[in-house]
Amino acid sequence: MRQRIVLAVLDERAAAQAGRLKTLLPEAELHGLAKRVAVCDVAFSDAMTHLAQLFQSGAAIVGFCASGILIRAVAPFLSDKRAEPPLIAVSATSVVPLLGGHAGANKLALQIAGILELHAAITTSGDTRLAMALDDPPPGWNLANPEAAKAIAAALLAGEKVRLDDPMKLANWLDAQLFSPQSDLCVRVTERHIADPGRDLILHPPILALGVGCERNLAPEKLIAHAKETLASAGLSQSAVACVASLDLKADERAMHELARSLNVPARFFAPDELEALTPRLQNPSDVVFRETGCHGVAEGAALAAAGTLSELIVPKSKTSQATAAVARSPQPIQPDQVGKAQGHLFVVGIGPGAAEFRTPDACRALALSTDLVGYGLYLDLITDLIAPHQRRHDGTMGAEEDRVRQAIELAAEGRTVSLVCSGDAGIYALSTLVFELLEREGDKRPDWRRIGIEVVPGLSALLMAAARAGAPLNHDFCVISLSDLLTPMDTIRKRLKAAAEGDFALALYNPVSKKRREQIVEARDILLKERPATTPVMVARNLGRDDERLDIFPLSDLGPDKADMLSIVLIGNSETRIVTHGGQTRVYTPRGYAGKHRKGSQP
Repeated sequence: MRQRIVLAVLDERAAAQAGRLKTLLPEAELHGLAKRVAVCDVAFSDAMTHLAQLFQSGAAIVGFCASGILIRAVAPFLSDKRAEPPLIAVSATSVVPLLGGHAGANKLALQIAGILELHAAITTSGDTRLAMALDDPPPGWNLANPEAAKAIAAALLAGEKVRLDDPMKLANWLDAQLFSPQSDLCVRVTERHIADPGRDLILHPPILALGVGCERNLAPEKLIAHAKETLASAGLSQSAVACVASLDLKADERAMHELARSLNVPARFFAPDELEALTPRLQNPSDVVFRETGCHGVAEGAALAAAGTLSELIVPKSKTSQATAAVARSPQPIQPDQVGKAQGHLFVVGIGPGAAEFRTPDACRALALSTDLVGYGLYLDLITDLIAPHQRRHDGTMGAEEDRVRQAIELAAEGRTVSLVCSGDAGIYALSTLVFELLEREGDKRPDWRRIGIEVVPGLSALLMAAARAGAPLNHDFCVISLSDLLTPMDTIRKRLKAAAEGDFALALYNPVSKKRREQIVEARDILLKERPATTPVMVARNLGRDDERLDIFPLSDLGPDKADMLSIVLIGNSETRIVTHGGQTRVYTPRGYAGKHRKGSQP
């Protein structure tokens, strides 16, 4: 997946400079401060929060502002320099890569400087004097021993002779003029595993395609062990594998994806007819396999298909009783995104109550990775600042939840990466359950649905935020009940309310009131009043995390349909819930019994 590039501007002067850059860098997104920038792709209101979330999502940030702003925004999230995305500051005269120099920032800074006719202030010595970074190879390439890169670069900088051993002429990103044909010190480009490289730097090019097959529901560790043993037995490095490949019938096989993850490469899948066309190139064609799958070889065929028409099968099919593996080598680096088909992926994302500061980094990551965003229009409006121009937005209407879920599944089944957007938490009165319900109900009829990877991404729920705003009303046992009878019969709701009242649970009520439902909240109040005092604190929170947020606290006896609406959540204390005033604020808490424990512990 291509690097997301964000041009962040805080005023119109910077927007003009960034706009000039965007005309020649059209894939970049222009993000502007809402109060100061009139036209942009994405508007944001809180610069520090927005920059931090972009950084956490892995986006390359080009900030047309003071470097201090960028540094302070991302400083709390710095941990591993090899995992940090590019962070670049642009001034009137210079382009300065602050972070991620060897993760693409230096290259991007040079490109920007060339477009804007500015000076690129590159500070890493390899880039400035050698015009290359040995420890920042192109995508797919890997260093077997990155610690050796510094010594090799130092030797080149000192004018010492270093040899380049690249028999297949794959490393065209290295400047051959810097190397000498004769030297004991060497940069070696190879797909082979080198057990003892000595002082040499070992570069592994992405030229191997690992084809695999396995029986249904094989334990991932068994496939991983067999695949890695196949590579090791042939003396091949795992770091030279560009992708894991198989038959598309295996696209829903967890073992396939766990193997790909263990090698840090993508998984790609091919239709039976695509693999069958390669039968003349197979070393071990099988009529049995053909009867079961529609092709004469899965592992060998998939390896050859992924490695391309000029590839050769260098490791024929090796097998256990449950798995097969084969390896093909391409004469040039493999581009995995250009071969086969990826498994579709569906994120079911909870975005919290609405405001940007309440989104989790994991939610931001999922949204940034997605090609398509599906959700109720209001929910998508709440994340407008995170929707990039290249992402497709699919607005749904209230009440059409199944249509939205079905649309998200269908898009993922096409091989796209989709976020199904939910407010609050995806698993609390949201759509994650409907995803699995539809898969159970219709999955057997739709094999393409079964080939979707699904990840539920939690969010900050309304009940948690409301409780925090109020104090600590849910700090003991509590339960959550929806008063909507659209999906749950009212008799069932009454039984649950009665059980909560008799159990003396603190309570969170979702969907308390609508234009057509006015009596349910009255019934809930009356049921609870039979078991707890009329003075029991009630908290109604509305529009949490938004500009017109409101919290009202009053006694249970006053609860009625005029106190709440569909944008509200109602919290009701138990018989022990208390109100305390502190710093001029009214706070509500439910004791857990610490006072009794203290008295007991203080007895002689």
